[in-house]
Amino acid sequence: MASKPDTKSAANFKSDDSALIRELALLLDETSLTEIEIERAGLRVRVARNITVTASMPSSYQPAPSAHAASAANVTPAVIADLAKHPGAVPSPMVGTAYSSPEPGAKPFIEVGTKVSVGQTLLIIEAMKTMNQIPSPRAGTVTQILVEDGQPVEFGEPLVIIE
Repeated sequence: MASKPDTKSAANFKSDDSALIRELALLLDETSLTEIEIERAGLRVRVARNITVTASMPSSYQPAPSAHAASAANVTPAVIADLAKHPGAVPSPMVGTAYSSPEPGAKPFIEVGTKVSVGQTLLIIEAMKTMNQIPSPRAGTVTQILVEDGQPVEFGEPLVIIE
């Protein structure tokens, strides 16, 4: 007679569950994904890893300052939390990498002060090698751009303020 599994205790994992977790972890390595979630037969398993990316640059390298980068650089984590509650905040609909223009070197979709209409592309978020246009949910004027070009973004993170 089989007992009902206790999902709160790791000791009650079956060897099949452990094999599934190992298989998902290997899949993460093979595909360069950072997270996988699967649900079957009432069992939900999420396997994720943290990746720290460091880049080395020549000591003489200094990126050219831009108004967009300056406005994003002056935003602290506490301010970002407050900005997420702003009525004009446009949150990220997904995890990915934000891009301000359709291709490297091209003019950005928006700048601070740009008047936008409903549905106008604000940014692109690349997720799983797919470029997703982020449309404006409302008409107004862009007062703040909270992300830099090429910056990783999280689900729900405020991207732009439109007033």
